[in-house]
Amino acid sequence: MNYIVDHIPKATPHDRRPGIPMSPKYITIHNTANPSSSARNERSWLTNRANDRQASYHIVVDEREAIECIPLDEVAWHAGDGRSGPGNRTSIGIEICESGDYAKTLDNAAALVARMLAERGWGVDRLRRHFDWSGKICPRLMYDGGRWAGWTAFVNMVKYKMKQDGDPMEKRIAELEQQLERVEAPAWFVAEFGSGDLGGLIHDPRLTVEGWRTLAIGLRAQKKWREDHHYFS
Repeated sequence: MNYIVDHIPKATPHDRRPGIPMSPKYITIHNTANPSSSARNERSWLTNRANDRQASYHIVVDEREAIECIPLDEVAWHAGDGRSGPGNRTSIGIEICESGDYAKTLDNAAALVARMLAERGWGVDRLRRHFDWSGKICPRLMYDGGRWAGWTAFVNMVKYKMKQDGDPMEKRIAELEQQLERVEAPAWFVAEFGSGDLGGLIHDPRLTVEGWRTLAIGLRAQKKWREDHHYFS
C-alpha cells in the first residue's frame, strides 16, 4: 500500500484545515458513507468548490493507497463533537473507503493503524469510533443491527498486525503460537512418505509444524540405517 502526503491548503474554504496545533491522544475510525468513492476521490472532494461542508479528516485509505490530507499534528473536523470537543481536538481521523475490494481496504487500514499505534507506543485502547465522540453510527460498515461485531473484528485485526509487524519478540511469540497448532500432514510430508498416517501407524495424524519436521527427520534416519545395514522388513 502506498502512503501519499497530499495536504489540502490552509486556505481551503469552510475552515476545513484550521491550522490549529494538536497533540493527538487517539485514532478515530470512520467509513466514508460513499460506496463508489476512492481515496483519491475523497481527497479531491475536500478542495472541490461544490463541497459546502466543514467536515475534514487526516487520512483516507482504500484498497490501493492511503492519503494524508491534513498534517497529523493539526486539528481536523471529523468527530462531530464541536470545535472544542476531545474527538476533534485530540484524535487523528481516518476514513475507510467503502468502494472496490473492501476486504483489502480493511486489511490496508488495519496495517496502517497498527503501524501508527506502534510508532507512538500506543495500544488498541487508543482506538475510537466516530460513534464514541458523537453517537453517530460510524464506521457504519462495522455496525450490524445493534452490535459492533465488525468493530471488534477490526480491532482484533489491528492487534494481530501489531504482533506480526511490531516488536520482534511479539512477532516471534506469534510465530511460536502458530507452530503449536496441530495440523494435518503437510503436502511435502505426504509426497515423501506416502501418507500422513504412515499406512495406519499413526492413530491421530495431526501434529504441530515442528512435529511433522521432527518425525520426517526420524523417518529419514531410520531409512538410512536400514539401507546401511541391508535391513528390509
